[in-house]
Amino acid sequence: MKVPFLDLKAQYAALKSEIDEAIEEVITSCSFIGGKVYGRFRENFRQYIGAKHAIMVGNGTDALEIAIKALELDAESEIIVPANSFIASSEAVTTAGHKVVFCDIDDDTFNIDVSKIESLITAKTKAIMAVHLYGQPCDTRALKSICEKHDLFLIEDCAQAHGAQMSGKNVGTIGDIATFSFYPGKNLGAYGDGGAIVTDNDKLATFCQMYANHGRIEKYNHEFEGVNSRLDTLQCAVLDVKLRYLPEWNEKRRAVAERYYKAFRDLSWMRCQAQLEDTLGVFHLFAVRVKDRDSFINHLQESKIQPGIHYPIGLPFLKAYEHLSATAEDFPITHAHQNEIVSLPIYPEMSDEMVSYVIRTVQEFKHS
Repeated sequence: MKVPFLDLKAQYAALKSEIDEAIEEVITSCSFIGGKVYGRFRENFRQYIGAKHAIMVGNGTDALEIAIKALELDAESEIIVPANSFIASSEAVTTAGHKVVFCDIDDDTFNIDVSKIESLITAKTKAIMAVHLYGQPCDTRALKSICEKHDLFLIEDCAQAHGAQMSGKNVGTIGDIATFSFYPGKNLGAYGDGGAIVTDNDKLATFCQMYANHGRIEKYNHEFEGVNSRLDTLQCAVLDVKLRYLPEWNEKRRAVAERYYKAFRDLSWMRCQAQLEDTLGVFHLFAVRVKDRDSFINHLQESKIQPGIHYPIGLPFLKAYEHLSATAEDFPITHAHQNEIVSLPIYPEMSDEMVSYVIRTVQEFKHS
């Protein structure tokens, strides 16, 4: 049996008639930027997340950079970012004109270690970035408390967490401003790049909308220089169809994850990502830690199961940040994770037989 890491063909096959019809509507109307379909998806996504404003942009990285710029921080302000994430989380800080300060991650949740944050705060610290990695909410309750105590902004990076919740609230509605990615492999994925910014703050929303559209609200009335980062209408059409199914898809991911947790809980050589109390994850990825990773991956691949690694190099150890001279002692948990982390297949279209096959294959691994 073959088990791919993700099967977007199967997803398209299930929605083909609806997606084709939605795309045809855009092509027939020739409204490729903005328009009715764009407005409809923007409003539906805003309502789904539960935010006052939603701004659609070209990709998730743009969303982060624009959101940071909207905060109007002093040049070279410091923003604390978890040491394990995709580079977009830290890259956006730098491209927005500020300084990244990495914080190690928690050994159990794989998310930012809130107990280490306050020791990193200086007079230049202006914000904390909460990354809900792999679709599991990080401890935004604790982060919000720290931000309020030190008068900091809380930025939520929800690129992998569409529909995840903490204490009954969707991630993206807890901080001052939040961003999402619609990269094709995400739980809510476009057929190209795409992103969104959400916030309840009117001023931040207005800036983001204008900055992403050449610094304007009205055509040719440019109040300042911005960028061109707009989600095209074809992507909105696809995403609006998929949004209807997102709650169901997330439930199916949770069902697969529940089977994995139950099957793997007694494996002494494997550790699964822990979930915080009163949270609802969406399992964009199912990440585990295995010390003998290379052998484990070979075992899966020989059984025609496709695993992933997210991420093979912790952010502080990338060449892009070698100027920080980070050592394993500086970020011990991140350093350990980068050599042990493995992502198992998890997606709504997985059959019961496929899940059982993955479980059986994992359990048969002869670890050293």
